[in-house]
Amino acid sequence: MRVPLSWLREFAPVPEDATAEDVLDTLVKVGLEEEAVHRPADEISGPIVIGQVLSIEPETHSNGKTVNWCQVRVVPEGQQQTLTGKGIEESGVQGIICGAHNFKVGDKVVVTLPGAVLPGNFAITARKTYGHKSAGMIASTRELGIGEDHGGILVLSTLGLDPELGSDALELLGLYDEAAEVNVTPDRGYAFSIRGIAREYAHATGTSFNDFVLEYGARAPKANSEGIPVRLEDSAPIHENPATIRFVMRRVNGVDATAPVPTWMASRLRLAGVRSISLPVDISNYVMLETGQPLHFYDADKVQGEIVVRRAVAGEKLTTLDGVERDLHPEDIVITDDSGVIGLAGVMGGASTEVTAETKNILIEAARFDEVSIARTARRHKLISEASKRFERGVDPQIQQAAAQRAVELLTQLAGGTADAGVTDAALPYHPVVIDLPSEYTAGRIGVDYSQEQIVACLSEIGCDVEKTENGYSVTVPSWRTDLLAKEDLTEEIARIDGYDKIPSSLPVAPAGRGYTPEQSMRRRVVDALAASGMTEVFAYPFVSADENARWVAPVAGEQVASVRLVNPISSAQGWMRRSLLPGLVGVLKRNLSRGFKNLAIFEAGRVFIPRPQHGSALNPPLGQRPSDEVLAELNAGIPEQPIHMGGLFTGAEHDPMPGTQARPYDWRDALDAVRLIADAVGVELVIVQGTHQAFHPGRTARLCTVEGETVGFAGELHPKLLQTENLPERTCAFELDFTALLDVKAPAPQAAPIYGFPAATQDVALLVDASVPVAEVSRALREGAGELLEDIRVFDDYRGAGIEPGKKSLAFALRFRAPDRTLTAEEASASREAAVAVATERFGAVARV
Repeated sequence: MRVPLSWLREFAPVPEDATAEDVLDTLVKVGLEEEAVHRPADEISGPIVIGQVLSIEPETHSNGKTVNWCQVRVVPEGQQQTLTGKGIEESGVQGIICGAHNFKVGDKVVVTLPGAVLPGNFAITARKTYGHKSAGMIASTRELGIGEDHGGILVLSTLGLDPELGSDALELLGLYDEAAEVNVTPDRGYAFSIRGIAREYAHATGTSFNDFVLEYGARAPKANSEGIPVRLEDSAPIHENPATIRFVMRRVNGVDATAPVPTWMASRLRLAGVRSISLPVDISNYVMLETGQPLHFYDADKVQGEIVVRRAVAGEKLTTLDGVERDLHPEDIVITDDSGVIGLAGVMGGASTEVTAETKNILIEAARFDEVSIARTARRHKLISEASKRFERGVDPQIQQAAAQRAVELLTQLAGGTADAGVTDAALPYHPVVIDLPSEYTAGRIGVDYSQEQIVACLSEIGCDVEKTENGYSVTVPSWRTDLLAKEDLTEEIARIDGYDKIPSSLPVAPAGRGYTPEQSMRRRVVDALAASGMTEVFAYPFVSADENARWVAPVAGEQVASVRLVNPISSAQGWMRRSLLPGLVGVLKRNLSRGFKNLAIFEAGRVFIPRPQHGSALNPPLGQRPSDEVLAELNAGIPEQPIHMGGLFTGAEHDPMPGTQARPYDWRDALDAVRLIADAVGVELVIVQGTHQAFHPGRTARLCTVEGETVGFAGELHPKLLQTENLPERTCAFELDFTALLDVKAPAPQAAPIYGFPAATQDVALLVDASVPVAEVSRALREGAGELLEDIRVFDDYRGAGIEPGKKSLAFALRFRAPDRTLTAEEASASREAAVAVATERFGAVARV
């Protein structure tokens, strides 16, 4: 909303020396965000004065163009020349070449003299052209930056002006005025007007507010039987709100639609961002900007019979003022007469009743319509107009008569019309909003102990009627504040008017025992550990395709995976909620690879979505009613399970090549290290066994299990065919595990291992086993067989080759034994080793190699 300061001063006591920046700084105090400053004088300067054409000599030149050699007086005859500048004649008469032909001798015009600068940094100088020295320029509205007309110069007599020669043209045209532009939020429609902004300025400064708009309403005649008949109806039963709340019509006869637009009105509209078109159109726009009430003017002689305001009927059409024929929707509110639809209510009028230069009698419409319907109509027809912006935010239901009276008076004063005696005012009964505000509610919400006097003063200042009750206050909301509907709104207004700067800034103290949950603490611990290990945390969208869910979740190809389907997906290719983090991680990986990053280790900690057998409830009540406890229970039972998963991807090398150091490519061991890091951070033991999964390499896949044997994830290298399909680098590795399932494992409380002072005894053992036997299983058997004396076991060799029969492998383990109370003998260590080998032999047929 652009607010010309000269206009604002008519409503509020804005100091004469205040700038647009000063006004913006003031309005910020009451929550109106500043947008911009508009100051035409910043782009135009120098001697720009009123001149009078003394003579015109047409000259046709060799290029075929006819120009006028003009003599223009720029100071009153007989007065001393006071204008200075290179090229300005002392006589006060300038010789100027002009290519326009829409003026005559005696016309008063705007003359830009040498030294002037016009918009676009266009400097005016005295120069020789067409055989003459042209000392200046006779300006058009476009050259002055006040209009788009470039077909001729600005003749001031066409505006009804007869200014003094030599006077400042910028002042005459209102170009010294400036505007402050503020951002009006959707809930504050009352501020979409000069009246509303002035009220806010008065609130911010504690000064008086001159609401002279109410004076128009006070002197407006009452509704009578002489007005044009209007009938309000709403045939659409699906809407709870009535289509039309109020519809006021007035008539002005004998107008001159071609009368010039006053300079003050044109300049204010221009500075407010509205183009001047014609006097009737400009008056309707002027009243709308001033009062916040959109108006529509009809050519009264084109309206046939009774006006009916109703919903459109399927199949109806309307040609709007922009010349477009539009198919109407049954939800649209339309204005009709005996000929059919003549207007799209609150958005745009119809071409059949348009006011033109030949119009003599004008019907003025000032109405208030249902906000939601207007908003939907404007978007449905892609017609976002200044009127629809205000209607959809809510218009004061008590201002229609005042706005219509203001338009009537302007038409009679400026267009020579005569107000008709007839007045139409079709309206539903107005019931002001009354809100109960408990005494302690505001202090509890804002944190400021407002006194009773402060609360009453703040609410009274914004126009509310406040009555003290037993438990607090009964507040009657003013008609222009359609946004105040509940006690929370009143509380916000009290804080705003009293001053946001008076609200203390203090951090709340968390109640004891309400810190992070165990799940949150563990999740943060794991995320920190993975980040500290060199991995980068990323976040991917949770939307995937059904094929991606099946590929990454089901270990066996072709297995069906139940997933949560989206009713309104952002993309048909991503119409399901993820069951795995890996599809999103693959997308992030590919995006980074395409941007030149080759060495990547990324991870994500996020939720996956597992559907339950039941979806929703068949007993959903209609809108506006609270579901029963039974329905709520069914709805809650249908919410998908959302366990937290941890997933990661590795590709490229651990680091770039450096002098003396070769880059180590990531492989399956990095994925397993990340898994072990997660398990250690949680304090849970994971069993890693050979596994198979359709998305992973057939021989390089680990299945991750709890000690109870429950599978909680997979890790390893991705399948070569998948890498080729997804265009990923070779040896891309991944892991994913169910973090929530890990937390459910009843792990023993962590115990600090004692440090014994007795020396350790070390022995090695090499076992020949089948190549299919996992190393981890053999290691577990040795640990169980060795007993309590075994402190540590580590595999240091896996040999398959010469000297080993096909289908076999030789596994070498380093065993470390220690006793807590004595130094072990070689015989005791050997006995433990033999016991360990015996268990491995029993389980896997292991043979000790000598």
